[in-house]
Amino acid sequence: MGDAELRDRVSALRGEGKSPKQIARILGVPPAVVAPLVRAVAAQAQAVAGEPPVVGCWISAGWSRGLTVDPSRGWVDEAPEPDGIGGLVSVLVARRHRWDKVSVCGYLADVYCLGVKNALGPDIKSEVELSHYVPEYFAAHSDGWQVAPIELAADLVFGSVEYARKLGFEPHVDFAPAAGHLGAWEGPSAITFGKDGKPFYLSGPYDNPRRVMETLQRTVGPSADVDFVIGQAG
Repeated sequence: MGDAELRDRVSALRGEGKSPKQIARILGVPPAVVAPLVRAVAAQAQAVAGEPPVVGCWISAGWSRGLTVDPSRGWVDEAPEPDGIGGLVSVLVARRHRWDKVSVCGYLADVYCLGVKNALGPDIKSEVELSHYVPEYFAAHSDGWQVAPIELAADLVFGSVEYARKLGFEPHVDFAPAAGHLGAWEGPSAITFGKDGKPFYLSGPYDNPRRVMETLQRTVGPSADVDFVIGQAG
């Protein structure tokens, strides 16, 4: 039996509700051969079905400081006053996992320069745990948080990644397993990134400022119409 035929048989038997051990016995192959095929079938089914429903989406208030946003989207920033530099936006997305559980992913995006600096999840929580976790997650943001449409969250996060890549920066390695919670995204973003449209580097405690500035010098270069300024991230 070829690989493709074996995979099709596993998929058909799994669709009938057979367990991996039952499938192995029916096909006369070791369970170790069936297990990865069952996982692949499940992953393919999830991809076809799409991500589970969104049960909550939040972003840090003040997210739009320094950004230009397409007004036709109707996205409102509940802390629009220019209090502080801005540039670091936290996003939290919860999707249904089971009837009493949710799957949660979080993202910290530098929307002025570096893109996604950190990500977490998926983490499984009860809805009660989630209610306590939301204020903890946004505790570092003095303006608090606000409910947001998933489309805004995706434009902020994926858009910041796209912008950062043009400047020579890749997202944090933990972004890949968390990206799916934002849903499918084709772009372009309705947001213009950078502080007032220009790269602005906010140096953080885990950054290598020299490497960042060398990358900016190489990809953008000093010019009359592009600025990059070293700030201090809180």
